[in-house]
Amino acid sequence: MGRVYQRILLKLSGEALMGNLGYGIDPVVVGDIAQEIAEVAATGTQVAVVVGGGNIFRGVKAASAGMDRATADYIGMIATVMNAMTLQDALEQISVPTRVQTAIAMQEVAEPYIRRKAIRHLEKGRVVVFGAGSGNPFFTTDTTAALRAAEIDAEVIFKGTKVDGIYDCDPKTNSEAHLYKTLTYAHVLTHDLRVMDSTAIALCKENSIPIIVFNLSVRGNICRAVNGESVGTIVGGSCEVS
Repeated sequence: MGRVYQRILLKLSGEALMGNLGYGIDPVVVGDIAQEIAEVAATGTQVAVVVGGGNIFRGVKAASAGMDRATADYIGMIATVMNAMTLQDALEQISVPTRVQTAIAMQEVAEPYIRRKAIRHLEKGRVVVFGAGSGNPFFTTDTTAALRAAEIDAEVIFKGTKVDGIYDCDPKTNSEAHLYKTLTYAHVLTHDLRVMDSTAIALCKENSIPIIVFNLSVRGNICRAVNGESVGTIVGGSCEVS
């Protein structure tokens, strides 16, 4: 089966880069993710990436401990840039041309986010990694992923997680939990399934961008999803339990 998507956006949490470490970045895990992205890019699919920063700093957690929320969120944005640069290095180590664009100007280490420039990079076969979130406090990197996907005309958002997809309840505490094959945006919102925050889901719904939630730790899952194979849960269809 050949690829079914021309341009995708991959959402990576900071925790995805942490692996089994308690904090920071696991170079082996980052290298594995970079290799998978390289395999997707080699098929001709244009790849953009939004990274979180929770492996280094969590703005919401710091705010709950007493820090000013806006300040905490800005620190979290800087953490995402650290992750973006790490992923860029891992990709370029295996000869994948990559550009980091940040929503907060850091011209010495990355380009500023410019929509047309990002699209041009993608058209030239470069992987584009978006850092610093949306540049605004009070918004998550999930919302950033939905926003950037809409801006660059991505056909789909892939969200890599530590589980196989979206369940009707927590599979870690309930052995009877059922994995959804497909879900509507409305079902995710009304049942507060929290695969992404409500603002991100609403943005995807408004712009008809499907979200595929899958287990990032299973080797080859990104390529399988790009090729149209049944991987994880698709948000944007009808409700169906596998």
